[in-house]
Amino acid sequence: MNQLDNKTMIAHLRHLTRRGVLSNGHLQQQLRSVSYLIDQPEYSFLKDLGLERDNPGVYSGQWQGRGQSITSYDPGTGQAIATVRQGNVQELHQAVGLTVEAYKQWRQVPAPVRGEIVRQIGDELRKYKEPLGKLVSLEVGKIYSEGQGEVQEFIDICDYAVGLSRIYAGQLINSERAQHTILEAWRPLGLVGVISAYNFPNAVFGWNAAIALTTGNTVLWKGAPSTPLVSVATTKIVADVLHRNNLPPVVSLCQGGTDVGTALVADKRVNLVSFTGSCQTGRDVGVEVQRRFGKVILELGGNNALIIDKSANVKMALDAALFGCIGTSGQRCTTTRRIIVHEKLHDSFVEALTAKYAQLLPRIGHQLEADTLVGPVHTQQNVDSYKATIEEAKLLGGTVAFGGRVVQRPGHYVEPTIITGLSHDASVVHRETFAPIVYVLKTRSVDEAIAWNNEVEQGLSSAIFTENMTQAFKWIGAQGSDCGIVNINTTTNGAEIGGAFGGEKATGGGRESGSDAWKQYCKRATITLNHSGELACAQGVVFNVE
Repeated sequence: MNQLDNKTMIAHLRHLTRRGVLSNGHLQQQLRSVSYLIDQPEYSFLKDLGLERDNPGVYSGQWQGRGQSITSYDPGTGQAIATVRQGNVQELHQAVGLTVEAYKQWRQVPAPVRGEIVRQIGDELRKYKEPLGKLVSLEVGKIYSEGQGEVQEFIDICDYAVGLSRIYAGQLINSERAQHTILEAWRPLGLVGVISAYNFPNAVFGWNAAIALTTGNTVLWKGAPSTPLVSVATTKIVADVLHRNNLPPVVSLCQGGTDVGTALVADKRVNLVSFTGSCQTGRDVGVEVQRRFGKVILELGGNNALIIDKSANVKMALDAALFGCIGTSGQRCTTTRRIIVHEKLHDSFVEALTAKYAQLLPRIGHQLEADTLVGPVHTQQNVDSYKATIEEAKLLGGTVAFGGRVVQRPGHYVEPTIITGLSHDASVVHRETFAPIVYVLKTRSVDEAIAWNNEVEQGLSSAIFTENMTQAFKWIGAQGSDCGIVNINTTTNGAEIGGAFGGEKATGGGRESGSDAWKQYCKRATITLNHSGELACAQGVVFNVE
């Protein structure tokens, strides 16, 4: 049976079940006759992660899943990998309740001891890095090294959080009143809900979970519906560590559809919602959480620009553009979407970049093949968006300098594409398309390039290549880039965990990972301690009677 027939049969069987023609038991019997990658010897690493052909998608101390059963597909072939039984709204509410109860115990554990648990999670991830990274690649479509690198990000943030557990602190502030001391303390919020996207199904959860756990919170995760196996496998690794330490479910999972996500966002018991996704959905999430006076971290879209100054190291800039535009097949939120090149370099830069792109065509292939540098995009929806965007760009006067075609083979493959000749403010240039498409724009100056960088709705990542110190400091100053990530002589993508990750404007303003992003998972208390033995009011106010 080929992959198209396989996919069609699964969809048809589920349709019959919804209509009542087949019982759930009969459905499971029929599905056993369908071919899944997990049953093939070359994919034995899936079973090394504790996955089976059919997997429960809810964990809150025990594994279950009474919602719709969904199939995860390999975007490189279209073949079914395995299935996951999602949770329903009732199970989501149950998971919230159990994880809130776990918080009451967890918040009493000393921070360095919490850090020790996070250290063990990191060590367990090291043990399973190879198979888990391969699963990330298989289910998302990113190449082997990127899948391994994503799990490494989770490991790195665990290491960071272990150190943080011994040093995160408030401060002592001088009081204007004699024998008074002002203290500042950071305390956990409670339950942190994490809703992650398909393009980084492991690392984004890791950024949030490691820091949230260390600062005393518990975590409830809803992973992307199209990467449920990564969610299940990652949670199994974490749950094993919790079980060995006789801990309650301080981390829980509820895979599900829009109804589950909506219920999570609306639940007042979820003190902070960390959402990664589109700007429109993020806006809705932000409004809903604010309506109930909850806290929110939004990591949304990015329309990221790479500026090439006339003094730039062009060879290095070309290498940065190659990975920035094509890494993860253009599906990172930090992917380079626009290259703004000084007019003296524009034509030669485009010529050199198209030559580099041409070298990649033979290396388009399945994401787990050793020689592949360009894997598939995630779904047919990405392919359709790619095609529509290119047609729109042509109608607006753009020229396809390279690529522009769908690769005719099983799976979801497209050619990395360069488009020139468009205005900096063309509607298609101002809209983020999650595909390997870049617009090369010609500019007269760095000042003009900065203005173009800043004119889009989002403000996530940006970079300039320059050897001019004046331009470099202008770029990072108040008159420079308005993004959250402002790089010099490196890519727009591939951020490290040590700095805070996030952006401004329609990117949402949230910060995750390093620096002092841990403060977003805490509530601040200002404490005035009077050790004078007498009551004294601030600002010299006198208010008493004899």
